[in-house]
Amino acid sequence: MFLDIVILSHLQRGPVHGYELKRRVTATTAYALHNNTLYPALRRFEEAGAVVKTAEQQEGRPPRHVYELTDVGRELLHDMLAELPPELASEEAEFLTRLGQFSQLTPPERRRVLQARADALQAQARHMEALAEQTAASQRNRYWGGLVVAELAGRVEREIAWIASLTALAGTETAPAATGTSPALAGGAPTDRKGPKRSAGGAGAVAGSVRRLRHDGA
Repeated sequence: MFLDIVILSHLQRGPVHGYELKRRVTATTAYALHNNTLYPALRRFEEAGAVVKTAEQQEGRPPRHVYELTDVGRELLHDMLAELPPELASEEAEFLTRLGQFSQLTPPERRRVLQARADALQAQARHMEALAEQTAASQRNRYWGGLVVAELAGRVEREIAWIASLTALAGTETAPAATGTSPALAGGAPTDRKGPKRSAGGAGAVAGSVRRLRHDGA
């Protein structure tokens, strides 16, 4: 689902044709986005009313398709950013994609995303504890396996501490500047601090679109 968010985020910057969109996503994520991933996603967005496609005429060449985000698409992007379901919360890319665009979320929405990630990390920490006990009892894997488990457990502990610090910052208007921020994580244009404006009756339709796109993209 994080690629759907990245695609919509780039479309948020303005109309773009498919090749350029693929180039931008690849450049900002280092993920080799293929046509058989991009264009099915764009078709899903069209069917959900999140994107419109127009043909741009070219002299002496076939027309190329230009994709543009709609108001429904902006709401859909917002709802994707604001929701981190349990089945995705353990995935680093899903969390970091949302975190990098916290400027588009309200403080309560940010805290919900952070809490979902914290819950997933706590579950991972419990798993690491059980795995450490198993490794310590193993004659074969005690040493090297123990090193791996200790490193993984340390990463989880460090991120739990990081999440706590992010939660403390979640209500700030402007977070302190960070160095080395990936452009992929800063992919969205900022919106009003209260969140994007909603079209009449749009919330229910968008929520249905989120569920439908998650199912189709699985």
